[in-house]
Amino acid sequence: MVDDAGMPYDDMTDTEFEEFCFELMRELGFVNVDWRKGTSLNASPADGGRDIVAERQVEEFDGAVHLERWFVDCKKYTKGVPPDKLTGLLAWATAERANVALVIASGYLSNPCKDFLKTYELNNRPPFRVKHWERPQLSKLLEGRDEFISRYVDARARTEAEIVAAEEYRTNRLWYYRKEVLLHNIEIGQREPLEPHIDRMMREAMRQTERQYADDPDFVIPEGEHEMWNLAYLQGELSALRWVLGDDWNNGDS
Repeated sequence: MVDDAGMPYDDMTDTEFEEFCFELMRELGFVNVDWRKGTSLNASPADGGRDIVAERQVEEFDGAVHLERWFVDCKKYTKGVPPDKLTGLLAWATAERANVALVIASGYLSNPCKDFLKTYELNNRPPFRVKHWERPQLSKLLEGRDEFISRYVDARARTEAEIVAAEEYRTNRLWYYRKEVLLHNIEIGQREPLEPHIDRMMREAMRQTERQYADDPDFVIPEGEHEMWNLAYLQGELSALRWVLGDDWNNGDS
């Protein structure tokens, strides 16, 4: 199920979002889908305001089938999309007689942008329909498409920020586990007590870590027969993540 609070494309670049929209159009049944990127740059300066051109089969009541031509402009914006960013799409839809001009926004169109589109349709009466899919519409379109999400979106390369966050989380888990073991060994007499100020600082750091991960039931490695296996698995994950970030193999420091 898609969670609108965290959409699968949120961490994508502009180009990755265009590719996501391209694959989504195909998933929705569009045919002859053409991604007009044409460059290796992060943006597509030569796309003429239509990142994607696609066709949709429409069946009439009498069974006749014809193709609608859609021009699609993809907008990966953290803020509302401004009106001037849609003029290229509308110009090309007019010049090349598209049936639909579609804006796909990762977030939302700005209110001035929505007013602009309404005014444009009222004053120009274009021969094509103007549509826009914003975040809520995309969330609805992705409902029930878990296979598509896992096949395409979840298979993308992780960003460096995602890798760093995963490494930090596992480092904190390992650090906390080792401090628990240290305190246990002190309590049973297998280790000498720490200096009072060091003990106090360590316990406060542990309390801060507990507050930070209070809502995460998997943070603390549970005691029991699987404890050593869970610890080894955690160290393996940590070693792999650190290697990806440029460290040597088998770095288990915490």
